[in-house]
Amino acid sequence: MPAVLTAEKIEDFREKLCDAALHIFASRGREGFTMRELAAAVGVSPMTPYRYFKDKDAILAAVRTRAFDDFAAALEAAFATPGDAQAKANAAGRAYIRFAFDHPEAYRLMFEIEADCNDEAEHAELLRATERARGTLTRHIHPLVDAGLLHGDPVVIGHVFWAALHGAVMLQLANKLTPECDFETLSRAMFRALTAGFGTPPDTAG
Repeated sequence: MPAVLTAEKIEDFREKLCDAALHIFASRGREGFTMRELAAAVGVSPMTPYRYFKDKDAILAAVRTRAFDDFAAALEAAFATPGDAQAKANAAGRAYIRFAFDHPEAYRLMFEIEADCNDEAEHAELLRATERARGTLTRHIHPLVDAGLLHGDPVVIGHVFWAALHGAVMLQLANKLTPECDFETLSRAMFRALTAGFGTPPDTAG
């Protein structure tokens, strides 16, 4: 008689599949991923993963959902730490960098591989997690604008800082930086320049 799978056991095995899928997706991309290889990685029959996920797009969505939620949770915790607007922004920045370097495979999967999310009902959890993570990228900018430390649209400013930090992180992950301009040197100069630029009211700029 087959063993009865409890909800906890089902969730545990889904997490195990997601752990293995993360490594395969990160190293081979979406097209290089097969459910058969995933089954072999966790030591089960080729059809077993299909009991838990419809196909590779479904597991890709699940893996990316988990990554976005973990990323958002890290930045939310940083923003919740005591301190003024600048301290919270600094904490959020450090949390972003720490997540990217502690979880490089998940970070790459969040931003380098895209699932087909045209079916909003089928990918509702991924869309929710993506929007949650997106909110953390600008939340710490609003208090800086309110305090008069930065000037401009908080959403636009947040995306500018995000684009700059993401670029620096990806250069580091790709081993493209040099001792003369390592990640710390680059990020400090980058934030100094952006803070100075957005710290100037528009009517006095130029």
